[in-house]
Amino acid sequence: MHEPALRAAAFGSGSRTDPAVARGAGSPRERLLAAVVLGAQGRYAAAAALLDVLRRGRDPLLASLAASTLASHRRQLGGHRRARALDGEAFAKAADLDTGPDPDGLDAAGARADALLGLAADNLALGRLGAARRLARRAAAEDAGWRATVRGGWVGAEIELAAGQGAAAVPPAERALETALARGARRHTVKSRIVLAVALRAAGAPDHRQISDDLVGNAMATAEECELLSLLWPAALVAADLRPGHAEEYRFRVAQVLHAVLRSADPCGRRVAGESPWVPVPGG
Repeated sequence: MHEPALRAAAFGSGSRTDPAVARGAGSPRERLLAAVVLGAQGRYAAAAALLDVLRRGRDPLLASLAASTLASHRRQLGGHRRARALDGEAFAKAADLDTGPDPDGLDAAGARADALLGLAADNLALGRLGAARRLARRAAAEDAGWRATVRGGWVGAEIELAAGQGAAAVPPAERALETALARGARRHTVKSRIVLAVALRAAGAPDHRQISDDLVGNAMATAEECELLSLLWPAALVAADLRPGHAEEYRFRVAQVLHAVLRSADPCGRRVAGESPWVPVPGG
């Protein structure tokens, strides 16, 4: 599978990538893109095998992007402390880089923004709200393109939610969704819908409940269709809260998906998920 098809699968609306791509990706950049797609599918062990090699490679840009990508996979399983170390590594590798622009932010500014936004999310989960705000502002100053705008919207919304400001979480979540839709980025659109649904629910306006419900339903349907398991179980968790009459059904789906994800995770991924207060224990 060549780079354009991998880019479309990672950052656009391309077809689902076969797991065999982990064995067949050619160039280092293709291996990075393959790892992004494999992580979205919840195939964390296969992704980590690619990323660990890239992290130790001679190209500092790809090493930084690989560390940030692995950090995001750890964070998806609740491993924020491990993710913070990887995000710090990613920023150190990209801090002094100067490269030409890339349409999807696979460049120096994008690498720094990825690392800074990852660090913001890590610090937020660890209760360091002020640090998270400062890091998010530093990431925004990189002017790193559409992907950083989307991710910055997610983190900005999550910061406001953590601060108890539901209404203030809505604009960055809306910006993330608008940007992802304009770019035709399927995976980013799914997550943006989940984040916006949570923000609207927290804002508390009477008409927001139905909008949130529709957003989550759309996110779940797309995640199911495209086998985006890393997003399917969080969407189902939100659906359980929004649709209490069907909560048991959605929580059962969460357990099913997490079981599949953890079977495809590397030992570190399974360990951080087991230790995380945010990740439900399948069958627990």
